[in-house]
Amino acid sequence: MLPMQGDRKPVPFLQTEFGETMGQISPDGRWMAYTSNESGQQEVYVQSFPRGSGPEGKWKVSTAGGHASRWRQDGKELFYLDAGGRLMAVAVKTAAKSAFEMGAPEPLFETRNPPLLSFGYQPSADGQRFVVAESQGSTQAPFTVVSNWQRAAMGDK
Repeated sequence: MLPMQGDRKPVPFLQTEFGETMGQISPDGRWMAYTSNESGQQEVYVQSFPRGSGPEGKWKVSTAGGHASRWRQDGKELFYLDAGGRLMAVAVKTAAKSAFEMGAPEPLFETRNPPLLSFGYQPSADGQRFVVAESQGSTQAPFTVVSNWQRAAMGDK
Protein backbone atom coordinates (compact mmCIF):
# COMPACT_ATOMS: atom_id res chain seq x y z
CA MET A 1 0.00 0.00 0.00
CA LEU A 2 1.22 3.49 -0.77
CA PRO A 3 -0.06 6.10 1.71
CA MET A 4 -1.09 9.30 -0.05
CA GLN A 5 -0.15 11.44 2.98
CA GLY A 6 2.78 11.53 5.39
CA ASP A 7 6.07 9.95 4.33
CA ARG A 8 4.43 8.04 1.43
CA LYS A 9 6.53 4.95 2.15
CA PRO A 10 5.05 1.72 0.69
CA VAL A 11 3.96 -0.89 3.25
CA PRO A 12 2.62 -4.42 2.61
CA PHE A 13 -1.10 -5.05 3.03
CA LEU A 14 -0.33 -8.59 4.23
CA GLN A 15 2.95 -10.20 5.11
CA THR A 16 2.58 -13.88 5.93
CA GLU A 17 4.32 -17.14 5.13
CA PHE A 18 1.55 -17.87 2.59
CA GLY A 19 1.18 -16.70 -0.99
CA GLU A 20 -1.33 -13.86 -1.30
CA THR A 21 -2.02 -12.59 -4.81
CA MET A 22 -4.58 -10.90 -7.06
CA GLY A 23 -5.75 -8.23 -4.62
CA GLN A 24 -8.81 -6.20 -5.59
CA ILE A 25 -10.07 -3.21 -3.60
CA SER A 26 -13.86 -2.88 -3.36
CA PRO A 27 -15.52 0.03 -5.18
CA ASP A 28 -16.12 1.84 -1.86
CA GLY A 29 -12.44 1.39 -0.92
CA ARG A 30 -13.23 -0.41 2.37
CA TRP A 31 -12.45 -4.06 1.53
CA MET A 32 -9.67 -6.06 -0.11
CA ALA A 33 -10.50 -9.32 -1.86
CA TYR A 34 -7.47 -11.51 -2.60
CA THR A 35 -6.32 -15.06 -3.25
CA SER A 36 -4.34 -16.98 -0.63
CA ASN A 37 -3.04 -20.54 -0.30
CA GLU A 38 -3.13 -20.53 3.52
CA SER A 39 -5.71 -23.37 3.60
CA GLY A 40 -3.50 -25.59 1.42
CA GLN A 41 -5.25 -24.59 -1.80
CA GLN A 42 -6.05 -21.29 -3.51
CA GLU A 43 -9.08 -19.62 -1.86
CA VAL A 44 -10.64 -16.14 -2.03
CA TYR A 45 -10.65 -14.04 1.16
CA VAL A 46 -11.82 -10.53 2.12
CA GLN A 47 -10.37 -8.22 4.79
CA SER A 48 -10.97 -4.60 5.72
CA PHE A 49 -8.84 -2.10 3.81
CA PRO A 50 -6.57 -0.70 4.89
CA ARG A 51 -6.13 -3.26 7.67
CA GLY A 52 -7.32 -1.90 10.99
CA SER A 53 -9.61 0.67 9.35
CA GLY A 54 -12.85 -1.22 9.91
CA PRO A 55 -14.30 -4.37 11.39
CA GLU A 56 -11.45 -6.73 12.11
CA GLY A 57 -11.54 -10.17 10.66
CA LYS A 58 -10.98 -12.17 7.58
CA TRP A 59 -13.74 -13.84 5.63
CA LYS A 60 -13.19 -16.85 3.37
CA VAL A 61 -15.45 -16.28 0.38
CA SER A 62 -14.79 -19.38 -1.73
CA THR A 63 -15.81 -22.78 -0.41
CA ALA A 64 -13.90 -25.30 -2.55
CA GLY A 65 -11.01 -23.42 -4.07
CA GLY A 66 -11.02 -20.10 -5.85
CA HIS A 67 -8.97 -17.28 -7.34
CA ALA A 68 -9.20 -14.14 -9.48
CA SER A 69 -11.85 -12.24 -7.51
CA ARG A 70 -13.51 -9.19 -9.08
CA TRP A 71 -16.02 -6.77 -7.59
CA ARG A 72 -19.23 -5.69 -9.31
CA GLN A 73 -19.03 -1.93 -9.86
CA ASP A 74 -21.60 -1.16 -7.13
CA GLY A 75 -19.87 -3.56 -4.68
CA LYS A 76 -22.95 -5.74 -4.19
CA GLU A 77 -21.36 -8.88 -5.64
CA LEU A 78 -17.95 -10.49 -5.70
CA PHE A 79 -17.08 -12.85 -8.55
CA TYR A 80 -14.33 -15.45 -8.70
CA LEU A 81 -13.24 -18.55 -10.59
CA ASP A 82 -13.53 -21.79 -8.61
CA ALA A 83 -10.98 -24.61 -8.79
CA GLY A 84 -12.90 -26.22 -11.68
CA GLY A 85 -13.07 -23.04 -13.76
CA ARG A 86 -16.67 -22.10 -12.97
CA LEU A 87 -17.40 -18.41 -12.61
CA MET A 88 -19.00 -17.92 -9.20
CA ALA A 89 -20.97 -15.00 -7.72
CA VAL A 90 -21.36 -14.08 -4.04
CA ALA A 91 -23.83 -11.44 -2.89
CA VAL A 92 -22.20 -9.08 -0.38
CA LYS A 93 -23.24 -6.29 1.94
CA THR A 94 -20.64 -3.68 2.79
CA ALA A 95 -22.68 -1.05 4.61
CA ALA A 96 -20.69 1.64 6.39
CA LYS A 97 -19.32 0.71 9.82
CA SER A 98 -20.66 -2.84 9.68
CA ALA A 99 -18.94 -6.16 9.30
CA PHE A 100 -18.57 -7.78 5.92
CA GLU A 101 -21.62 -9.91 5.13
CA MET A 102 -21.92 -12.38 2.29
CA GLY A 103 -24.26 -14.97 0.86
CA ALA A 104 -23.41 -18.43 -0.39
CA PRO A 105 -21.36 -18.71 -3.59
CA GLU A 106 -23.57 -19.41 -6.63
CA PRO A 107 -22.24 -20.84 -9.91
CA LEU A 108 -22.92 -18.65 -12.94
CA PHE A 109 -21.39 -20.65 -15.81
CA GLU A 110 -18.51 -22.93 -16.80
CA THR A 111 -15.45 -21.53 -18.51
CA ARG A 112 -13.17 -23.56 -20.74
CA ASN A 113 -9.50 -23.61 -19.77
CA PRO A 114 -9.40 -20.28 -17.92
CA PRO A 115 -5.95 -18.71 -17.61
CA LEU A 116 -4.52 -19.65 -14.21
CA LEU A 117 -2.12 -16.78 -13.66
CA SER A 118 -4.36 -13.88 -14.60
CA PHE A 119 -7.89 -12.72 -13.95
CA GLY A 120 -9.05 -13.97 -17.34
CA TYR A 121 -12.44 -12.26 -17.20
CA GLN A 122 -14.08 -8.88 -16.70
CA PRO A 123 -17.66 -8.34 -15.51
CA SER A 124 -19.82 -5.54 -16.90
CA ALA A 125 -20.64 -2.75 -14.44
CA ASP A 126 -23.97 -4.40 -13.48
CA GLY A 127 -22.50 -7.93 -13.33
CA GLN A 128 -24.91 -9.25 -15.96
CA ARG A 129 -22.37 -9.85 -18.77
CA PHE A 130 -18.76 -11.03 -18.82
CA VAL A 131 -15.84 -11.02 -21.21
CA VAL A 132 -13.89 -14.24 -20.64
CA ALA A 133 -10.44 -15.17 -22.01
CA GLU A 134 -10.11 -18.85 -22.68
CA SER A 135 -6.91 -20.77 -23.38
CA GLN A 136 -6.91 -22.67 -26.66
CA GLY A 137 -4.04 -25.00 -25.86
CA SER A 138 -0.72 -25.01 -27.67
CA THR A 139 -2.06 -24.48 -31.20
CA GLN A 140 -3.55 -21.06 -31.65
CA ALA A 141 -4.52 -19.37 -34.88
CA PRO A 142 -2.35 -16.36 -35.73
CA PHE A 143 -3.83 -12.91 -35.29
CA THR A 144 -3.00 -9.48 -36.63
CA VAL A 145 -2.55 -6.36 -34.52
CA VAL A 146 -3.36 -3.18 -36.40
CA SER A 147 -1.85 -0.05 -34.92
CA ASN A 148 -2.62 3.50 -35.90
CA TRP A 149 -5.87 2.33 -37.51
CA GLN A 150 -7.51 5.74 -37.08
CA ARG A 151 -4.96 7.33 -39.44
CA ALA A 152 -5.43 4.54 -42.02
CA ALA A 153 -9.23 4.95 -41.86
CA MET A 154 -8.87 8.69 -42.60
CA GLY A 155 -6.79 7.98 -45.70
CA ASP A 156 -3.52 9.29 -44.21
CA LYS A 157 -0.32 7.38 -44.80
